[in-house]
Amino acid sequence: MHRQFWQNLQDKLQQKLANKFIRNLGWLGLSEIIIRISRLVTTFVLARFLTSYDYGLAAIVMTTQELSQVFTRSGISSKLIQADAEGFEELCNDAYWLNWLIYFGLFVTQGLLAFPIAWFYQDSHLILPICTLGLIYLVNPIGKINSFLIMRENRLEIRALAHTVSICTSNFLSLILAYFGFGIWAIVIPIVCVAPLTTYIYYSSHPWRPPNKITTKRWGEIFSFGKSIVGVELLYTLRNNLDYLLIGRLISIEELGIYYFAFNAGLGISLSVINAIKAAILPHLCSLRSDGRELKQQYIKSLKTIALIIVPMVLLQSSLAPFYVPIVFGEKWRIAIPLLMLICLSAIPRPFADAASQLLVAIGQPEWDFRWNICFTLIFIASLFVGVYWHSFGVALTVLLVHFVCLPLFTLWASRYVFQRTKNTNAN
Repeated sequence: MHRQFWQNLQDKLQQKLANKFIRNLGWLGLSEIIIRISRLVTTFVLARFLTSYDYGLAAIVMTTQELSQVFTRSGISSKLIQADAEGFEELCNDAYWLNWLIYFGLFVTQGLLAFPIAWFYQDSHLILPICTLGLIYLVNPIGKINSFLIMRENRLEIRALAHTVSICTSNFLSLILAYFGFGIWAIVIPIVCVAPLTTYIYYSSHPWRPPNKITTKRWGEIFSFGKSIVGVELLYTLRNNLDYLLIGRLISIEELGIYYFAFNAGLGISLSVINAIKAAILPHLCSLRSDGRELKQQYIKSLKTIALIIVPMVLLQSSLAPFYVPIVFGEKWRIAIPLLMLICLSAIPRPFADAASQLLVAIGQPEWDFRWNICFTLIFIASLFVGVYWHSFGVALTVLLVHFVCLPLFTLWASRYVFQRTKNTNAN
């Protein structure tokens, strides 16, 4: 009887591991665990050597970087992952040169925008860090197509390796620089230093090499597919950073520093796992889109897997915040605990909505995702302008409520829309 029990358990585990999504999620999850350990150590040091003003500056600089990086996610990766085999080499060649155009344009634009951003926040210390971070755009295009092809082939263990090595190296450098009093530069310099390392890992891990001749034939096709995806990413990034922009401008950079610390200490772990899930699920769903029944079954299994990972993790972290924050980060950050708990809880509905978004992309319907994101962003902006009257606590509470009300509704609608559509297609 015991032997039969263990045999059944072993069979179930083998079935789970045979699922490509579970394996990819396992690689990315292991990567995020290692990264979070290194970040925990780094955050421990940064919290003791950086002031709330340093954190406030970092929030503005990193928000600027996040908003500019949206345009690097121009839909090229999704197009290459989703594209058919016919004409694929030509598509890769055209995408390579389009990447260079986009990245060089971002390098120039970010440098120019540093000055009005510093004027808006009335702090000239923002100019040089924003300009310096733009240097990564002169390195990243070299290995980008290689990284997209690795994702298309579902070899996400390579992505996990690149992510782990680069982030852990960056965290280690931040730790050292913060200890020696570099302030905000302890965050900026490591990001620039690890960009060549990440590019080298991707470039050396896939045999594809760029063409010698500049080609632009399929740029229009890429733009047509990617415009909705860029819009979604822009709105997503704006929502993730709008609270920083409002607090820094309408309240103070010091209070923004407290909020930024709470956000990273509270939602940092969850967002890492959510991003891992998001990266793993699109190739998985794209590989199943020709079979509507199998797509639905695997999608539902993916949602169950997400629930088993995210919900217990978030509830545990949020409930323990009053105990670990003063011990790990120091008494001066006790003021951030209520913010941390609210922001942390807002992570629960996010991965389910991300999965629904990727489902729409997988069946070639990113425009519906874009329309939803426009509506959600408008609701979010209006709510934040109300919440900011109660300072950072009001903003954190607004983030929680809006996500808990809106995201489950979108997840339910998108799932029903896709599977009703695939059902009708199969019937015809």
